[in-house]
Amino acid sequence: MARPVVGIIGNPHTINGEYELHGAGVMNTEAVAEASGAIPVIIAADPRFVGVDELIEVCDGFVFTGGRPNVHPEAYGEVETPAHGAFDRARDAVTLPLIRKLVARGQPFLGICRGFQEVNVAMGGTLDPEIRDLPGRMNHRMPPDGTLEEKFALRHKVSFTPGGVFARLMGADAVMTNTLHGQGIRRAGARIVVDGHAPDGTAEAIYVDGAPGFTLAVQWHPEYRAATDPVSRPLFAAFGRAAAVWAAERSPVPVRRIA
Repeated sequence: MARPVVGIIGNPHTINGEYELHGAGVMNTEAVAEASGAIPVIIAADPRFVGVDELIEVCDGFVFTGGRPNVHPEAYGEVETPAHGAFDRARDAVTLPLIRKLVARGQPFLGICRGFQEVNVAMGGTLDPEIRDLPGRMNHRMPPDGTLEEKFALRHKVSFTPGGVFARLMGADAVMTNTLHGQGIRRAGARIVVDGHAPDGTAEAIYVDGAPGFTLAVQWHPEYRAATDPVSRPLFAAFGRAAAVWAAERSPVPVRRIA
C-alpha cells in the first residue's frame, strides 16, 4: 500500500541576506516519514503559489509546523504591537482557511507550536503575545544558548484531562515536554477543547470538538526525535494512521476488466 502524503507547512527564510527560500526543519520531515509512516512534502505557504483547494487534493494530511513569525493579531481582532513580534501574513492567508476546511472535511492535521496557535485562531480564538509577561506564568521560550539537545530538553509537565483524548493516546494523565514558544492561547476558539495544561495554566494540548477527523495540536515540539521519544511517537503514529485512512478512503476503486 502506498504511503499517505503529508504536507508540511513551510516557513520563509533568507540565506546570506539575499537568497529567499521556503523550508521546514529536517526533524519535521523525519517525524512524518519515520513516526507517521508518510511521505513528507514541504508546502510553500504563500497564496501566490498554492491554493487551499489544491492542497487538500494533493495531500492526505497536514502538519502545521512551528515558526519564528507569529500569527498576525488582526486575524483575531487585535491591533499589532511590538510585543506581537514578527509576522508571516502569507502563511496566515494559507493556513487559517486551510484549517477551517480540513475541520469541515474531516481531513487529518497535526498542529505544532505556531501551528497550535493557528488552529485556535482559525476557530475564532485569541492569543497572548508574550506568556512570560503574564502574572504567575513561567518563561516558555527556547533557551537562548546551549546545544540543540539542551534547547529541546524536557522542561515541564503537561497534565491531560483524565480519560480524555490525549490521556488515552499517551496512556498517561501527564507527560514531560520541551517548551520553545513565546505566545499562547488567551481565549479558546469555538469548539476548541483544551485537553492539557502546563503547571502554570498555559494551554498545551487541544483538539476540535465534534470534528469528524484528527485535529490534535500541541504547544510543545514533538517533532524532536519523534521516532524514539515515548511522548512524540504515539502522537505522530496516530496522525499517520489517520492520514492513511483518509488516503485509502479517497483512493478510486480499481476497475476490473472482463476478458
